[in-house]
Amino acid sequence: MTNSPGTTPTAPAPAVPGRLSAQRSRTLVGQLRRSEMFRDYERAFRETTGFPITLRPIEAFDLPHHGDPNEAPFCALMAGTNHSCAACLQLQRRVEEEARFEPKTLKCFAGLCDSAVPVRVGDNLVAFLQTGQILLHTPKQAEFTRAARELVKFGAEVDVTQFQEAYFQTRVVTKKHYESILRLLAIFAQHLSTVSNQLMVQGAAAEPPAITKARLLIAEKHADEISLGTVAQSVNMSAFYFCKSFKKSTGMTFTDYLARVRVEKVKNLLLNPHKRVSEAAYEAGFQSLSQFNRVFRRVAGESPSVYRERLHGSAAR
Repeated sequence: MTNSPGTTPTAPAPAVPGRLSAQRSRTLVGQLRRSEMFRDYERAFRETTGFPITLRPIEAFDLPHHGDPNEAPFCALMAGTNHSCAACLQLQRRVEEEARFEPKTLKCFAGLCDSAVPVRVGDNLVAFLQTGQILLHTPKQAEFTRAARELVKFGAEVDVTQFQEAYFQTRVVTKKHYESILRLLAIFAQHLSTVSNQLMVQGAAAEPPAITKARLLIAEKHADEISLGTVAQSVNMSAFYFCKSFKKSTGMTFTDYLARVRVEKVKNLLLNPHKRVSEAAYEAGFQSLSQFNRVFRRVAGESPSVYRERLHGSAAR
């Protein structure tokens, strides 16, 4: 799909179901980027593929690969011109809108591809893994000429010779090769989803002592029939005030947080190939299998049986 210049991007759309808040997404992405696991993958991806890579939060409409060691020369020049830069930002908005549920590849006005792979935790969109700035065919002079005309329409003052040289330096890969690269990103996105859920359960480092106490109580008593009222009373708060404070500190409601703690407990229990899914569910505090299956799918993005199968294969049957 080819991007065409349009109007100036509008203000970000209001939050919709299935999305974290932009602020929570930025915090989570910052934690992931600082992790040794992500830095190792990032380095290996760049060295192996020669492509740029970034993990960006939702509603971060900037140039995702600007300054990347593998940034395409043509895109680096584009980033230096305000009008053409605006066209790239519009493309990023489209990428975010169309890649919420599955990987998506779009083309800019010059024919370069950019791809985004969503990182989701159940029904929450957490972030995007992005790569691209490549061509899927050998560039032709006629294509650059059309792109140059668009640059002129943007009102950009550019050195055409310099842009042409950079354009023909763009990395060219086959469609099959590129699809394999995106599959690698999709696998890594699944790993990031698991880590993201763990980080969401852990909560922010700086929080009111009462909330820390509440989270410790939940961690200790999650297998029991623990209620919001009980936890609120244990930290000397009214249920109403506790709800507001807990949501503000963790980014989640009490019910959602408790569900995620229990799901993480189930995942740990299922590391034992002899542990039945139903046994793990009841040990973690779920009161019915129907509730458990519904919550696990929402949080983990797949059924517990599929998760167990991925862990142990046919040996777990």
